[in-house]
Amino acid sequence: MKPESAWHYAGDLRAALVAAALALIAEGGAAALTMRAVARRAGVSAMAPYHHFRDRAALVAAVAAHGFDQLYSDKIAALAAAPGDPAQRIVAGAIAYVRFVRENPALYRLMKSSELADRADHPDLAIAAARPGDSLAAMLGELAAAGRLHGTTPRDAGQLLWALVHGLGTLSIDAYLPDAERLAGEGAAAMLAGWGAL
Repeated sequence: MKPESAWHYAGDLRAALVAAALALIAEGGAAALTMRAVARRAGVSAMAPYHHFRDRAALVAAVAAHGFDQLYSDKIAALAAAPGDPAQRIVAGAIAYVRFVRENPALYRLMKSSELADRADHPDLAIAAARPGDSLAAMLGELAAAGRLHGTTPRDAGQLLWALVHGLGTLSIDAYLPDAERLAGEGAAAMLAGWGAL
């Protein structure tokens, strides 16, 4: 594609740039993600990405938001396939979370990088990043309302469950835990049983 044809992407150029960035990250990690490399991968001029992203930080935030959207979508699909009980859905969600990390290691590292810890300048990222946790909080709220959550609060339970899946997923992509998905399911179930939810 010639650089001048970037304008023919119209509304799709942004999506094409994010897709190019995702491919670069999968191949070379976050270090491979530069505006010039993304432009080259998308087949547009070096300046074309700046029509949609003011700088690399904005591009990184958009890529991370895409990752959180995908994580949320994967999790919702897992919840839909699980039994209707909130505790069983939480276990399914834990397994789906770790599976996402295992299948998208470089993207997950970017999503959780210190570079994106402050999301004040990236409201779309903040919204996308909150969705997986919000769905967990809703299910824990259901358990609490039904009197099935003892010795903890929904907030603390959510943080502990997130620490479990984040830790297992990270250890897995660092090649320490080959069976992290099984452990995620068993660990989440054990926590929930300890709180009286299972």
